[in-house]
Amino acid sequence: MSSQVLWYTTRGAGAVSLVLLSAVACLGLLTRLRVRGQGWPSFLSAAVHQDLALVSLFFLLLHIVTAVVDPFTNLGIAAATVPFGSAYRTLWLGLGTLSFELGIAIGLTSLARRAIGVRAWRAVHWLAYACWPLAVLHGLGTGTDSHSAWLVGITVSCCSGVLICLVWRLASAPVDPLAGARAARLPAEGVR
Repeated sequence: MSSQVLWYTTRGAGAVSLVLLSAVACLGLLTRLRVRGQGWPSFLSAAVHQDLALVSLFFLLLHIVTAVVDPFTNLGIAAATVPFGSAYRTLWLGLGTLSFELGIAIGLTSLARRAIGVRAWRAVHWLAYACWPLAVLHGLGTGTDSHSAWLVGITVSCCSGVLICLVWRLASAPVDPLAGARAARLPAEGVR
């Protein structure tokens, strides 16, 4: 396989990974809100979220493997496994490696959710709020096409989608789900 094929595969798989991971982040945020439409039950959003996360891992692994085996980049396995262990664009590749490892932790704990319990799973799943932006920063800092119009368009679209879903989640989330119950009990308790 030629170095040029590997280079194009790395770039393409990186761009596809960004789109898929952004869709996974959006679905995760919307699933948490229990958003559903007519004929679209909430469990289906969770299933699509999980399946899309697995597909995104395939493209992410393709991105990493082709970058590592490409003789032109000469990254080596350390760049893909040790955060900030590469001499080439240390910060940007390190952010990508860190994002990948956070994603692996999220994926593995999701597969073991029943065994580890919901509380432990949720604690690790909060890492998704760091995983996705680290991946975006990795692409912006090390991507050879990061300033090209097509990738800027993809990045802006992905960031906009995730930010809209995040704002929607924050605006829809109750500050304290028991606030109403507590307020109803306070006057009765204060009369004693």
